[in-house]
Amino acid sequence: MTSGFRALPIPEGLDGMRADAAVSKIFGLSRAVAAEIISEGRVLVDATPVQKSSRLAAGSLLEATLPEAKQVAEPAAEPVDGLQLLYVDDDVIAVDKPVGVAAHPTLGWDGPTVVGGLKAMGFTAPDAGPPERKGIVQRLDVGTSGVMVVANSIQGYSVLKRAFKERTVSKTYHAVVQGLPDPIVGTVDAPIGRHPSSGWKFAVTEDGRRSVTHYEVIEAFREASLLEVHLETGRTHQIRVHMSAVGHPCVGDPMYGCDPNLAKRVGLQRQWLHATRLGFNHPRTGAWLEVESPYPADLRHALEVLRG
Repeated sequence: MTSGFRALPIPEGLDGMRADAAVSKIFGLSRAVAAEIISEGRVLVDATPVQKSSRLAAGSLLEATLPEAKQVAEPAAEPVDGLQLLYVDDDVIAVDKPVGVAAHPTLGWDGPTVVGGLKAMGFTAPDAGPPERKGIVQRLDVGTSGVMVVANSIQGYSVLKRAFKERTVSKTYHAVVQGLPDPIVGTVDAPIGRHPSSGWKFAVTEDGRRSVTHYEVIEAFREASLLEVHLETGRTHQIRVHMSAVGHPCVGDPMYGCDPNLAKRVGLQRQWLHATRLGFNHPRTGAWLEVESPYPADLRHALEVLRG
């Protein structure tokens, strides 16, 4: 993405698209940044400022003053408390990511990262991907713990990146949600996009990206249920958004509408959501490989409280 003034006709393929989505797509910006420059009056269509929800017409002249490009520094080697190796070979590293740790550095995050933690352990990331996230083929939210795979070779990066894109990776999560979902085995198929009024979170939106979550209740309590969740797609906050949308937010997740009193009673400072298992074809041998992560102490404690 380059900074400065840009002007071009709106292409046919974007006819009828929301302004924030179109600006994001055309200039390679995040939806949040696109919405921000629109709100600042820096995006015009046919010389008239637009709203982020305005629908664009093909052939109209789009003018935008883009923000200065910002660079994210390559992370330093910094030990990460609780970051553990689950599996290692010449092509693949699987780690148990603790809560409070990001996958890689981003603008606005200066806390611990998996990339920095692996450097501190002596791993040299393959020269694949942007400098700040070499070897990263998937991400877990800062507030989500569990198994995460990182490439340890160029071949590992290429094959695993394609596997995630083509959805041949089996991703299993466990989540504790409020109430008892009905049906107890089901699928949430609802598009997810940026929240219309809070750009820092996500929501089910008409113009969002297709998102599919399969779940099954594996244990029920008086106030909550333990689910096994399989992701067909991999959108940001997908499980949290989908379970909230059907009236069963993750326990301990105030961003998406949990009961703060229940979270306090079970001792949670974050959402009860854990990546328990990843399965994929090994990038060199092709053999099926599954890596599992046990529940961390805070999630185990919350379960014990719920079980009474």
